[in-house]
Amino acid sequence: MEKTEKKHRFGLLGRDISYSFSKGYFTEFFKKEGLQHCSYENFDLRDITDLETLLKEEENLRGLNVTIPYKQDILPFLHRIDPEAKAIGAVNTIKFTKTGLEGYNTDAYGFQESIKPLLQGANHTHALILGTGGASLAIAYSLEKLGIAYVKVSRNPKEDQRSYHDLRKEDMEKYTLIVNCTPLGTFPKVEEKPLIPYSYLGSEHVLYDLVYNPEKTAFLKAGEGQGATICNGSSMLKFQADKSWEIWQK
Repeated sequence: MEKTEKKHRFGLLGRDISYSFSKGYFTEFFKKEGLQHCSYENFDLRDITDLETLLKEEENLRGLNVTIPYKQDILPFLHRIDPEAKAIGAVNTIKFTKTGLEGYNTDAYGFQESIKPLLQGANHTHALILGTGGASLAIAYSLEKLGIAYVKVSRNPKEDQRSYHDLRKEDMEKYTLIVNCTPLGTFPKVEEKPLIPYSYLGSEHVLYDLVYNPEKTAFLKAGEGQGATICNGSSMLKFQADKSWEIWQK
């Protein structure tokens, strides 16, 4: 019984997350740091309402990461939301406290730290954000902080958004940073990619994909074939994971 009480449990909240990066990353981190009392698990929920049952049944939880599709759905369950996460409108990190669940967003930090080395000042002042889900909120927030103007692209565009079918040569020449926030291309459907006019890409473009499995998505391959600089989401995940751990340890 004493051993169970000392256990510090962390995990990932999402749907269809068996492929997840986080469990392997934190398990290796705990092993390397000699944190035998810590564990990291996947909590695969069919619906966000299952969270209430999870919280009642699972003991010794100290923190959770949150992924697709619950980064916005989680908000009503939180006792407190960090100001930056509130500004973004999405949470990907939960800290368990005596007063309740606290929500944070480390995606923005992870994206900023991983994209900075790829940016070339005046060459990258305008960006396309592909997708409008919870992940896109952190990217939009980050781009604003970096002083980069952006437009969101959607299959069903709302006001101030663009349709994939509307993108022309002049758009692709203007928006030299393109960030994929959709799940298109994720294993096992690796042949899928956002429907942008790839033929207008060139060496001045940076293509960034939040997807990290496979390591080089169809989106990134298409950009690389046109001479663009490419980057997947693995470095962003490492930055955001480390930031999550920092929050949990406060």
